[in-house]
This record gives sequence, C-alpha cells and structure tokens, in this order.
Amino acid sequence: MYKNVCKAVVVSGCVLFSQLSYATNDESTAEWKIDHDFFKQQVQQSMSAGRTVRTLIGHYPQSVTGIVDVALDLYPEQYKEIIHSAVSAQPYSAEDIVTIAVQKGITQCESIVEAAIRAEPSYVSFVATAAANASPEDFDDILRVAVMTEPDSADKIVQLMAKSYPEKIAEILSNTIKHVPLVGEYIVDALLAIFPNKAEEVVSVAVRESSLQREQIQRIISTALDAGVNVEDVTRFATMGGATVDEITAGVNSAPSQQDKQQIPQH
Repeated sequence: MYKNVCKAVVVSGCVLFSQLSYATNDESTAEWKIDHDFFKQQVQQSMSAGRTVRTLIGHYPQSVTGIVDVALDLYPEQYKEIIHSAVSAQPYSAEDIVTIAVQKGITQCESIVEAAIRAEPSYVSFVATAAANASPEDFDDILRVAVMTEPDSADKIVQLMAKSYPEKIAEILSNTIKHVPLVGEYIVDALLAIFPNKAEEVVSVAVRESSLQREQIQRIISTALDAGVNVEDVTRFATMGGATVDEITAGVNSAPSQQDKQQIPQH
C-alpha cells in the first residue's frame, strides 16, 4: 500500500508539472499558469477547493494570484475556504488575494475581508487597506469589519488606512470609535504620531464621538498632551468636541507629561 501511495504522489506531481506552463519568459517573474480542467481534477481528488489551493501554493508560491483567480472562478461559493487557505499558506500575499476576490464581486466585500482577517489576523491592516483600494464605495463597511474583528489592532488599522486616505481621517476616527468605543485613546495616539498637524481634527472628533463613553474623554485629552499637543490647544480642541471643564481638567492633571507641572485645580 505504501508503494502505491508513493506512486500516486509521483504521478500527481508529473501531472501537475505537465499541466502548467510559463506565462512569461522573464525568469525573475516567472509564473506558472494553471489550467481550469486540471484544477477541477485536483479538487475531485482532494475533495476540497481549499485543500487544492493550499497544496498548489505550496508547490508554486510565485503563482498564488493565478491559483486564487482560477479557484474563485470555478468555485465562488467556496470563497471563504479558498481565501482562508490561500492567506494561511502565504500571508504576505493577503493584499493580492483580497484584491482579486473583491474585484470578482463574488460576495459582499466585508465578507471577504472577514475571511482574510480570520485566516491571518496579523495582516488585518493590509487586508483592510487592500479591500478599500479595490472597492472604495465599501470603505465604511470594510473599516467596521476590520476593527470589530480585531479590536486590539484598531490603532494599527486606523493608522494605515489614514495614511492611505488622509482626507478621511475624521470619518475613519468617527466610525472606529463608534464601533469599538473603548479604543479612542489608542487611536488618537496612533493618528497624532503620523499627523501631528491634524491635532484639532483628531482631538475634537475623538472627544465628540466619545460622548457616550465620558470616561474616555479624560484619557483622550491625556493622550493628546503626551503626544506633544500643548495644554492650550488641547483645551480648545476638547472644548470644540464637547468636553466639560472638569473633564479637561482631569485629563490635563492625569497626563504623565504634566505631572511635574502645576496641577490645574478642580472646579
């Protein structure tokens, strides 16, 4: 029986090699192109489109986009399994995999994003940005799914998406706090690190969107101060967002950067 299994593997490998052809003559970018009929045969043998995708990517990692493209064309209803297998097998290609899936319109964009994130959570920021680039009209839904699926990475998600879409900082900040309200201070810190000149927008919007989580306002103010925004500006920006005098005072007095300075008396 062992010999038969070995023969089957060898034969399968030979068939695999014979069914693939070069798509380019440039050796540095050589990519194997997969025949649809061959892919169907492999799925019949493995009884799983996802398993076939994982196996082929293992043999031909340079052809991941072509493999995913064929798999989604033939088995769109199995997109979750296909995306999960592809991203798990080659995480650094998550952006390309998501882009292909979104562009094919096989299902709602947010479903594709969630499948990719669950396959490799550490690539959540890149997955969200790739999906937003491929389907700008789904921007809000993509952000929502990303931060709700991986709330602990909300600051990284927001930071990368804000870099790609600086004109949408207010929208990104507002929607993120709305969906994961307890991460406001971390998001403010992440945004001020790359957009220190946008402190007014960041602080005022963060405070306004935290109106239902008042304890967050003090932390947002403290974070802004520690990020380098001066007390006068933070006070003005927080007031614009709806912070009370007591909240501003508490935020200023709790900021580590203000500990050696004279405390503002509570009203």
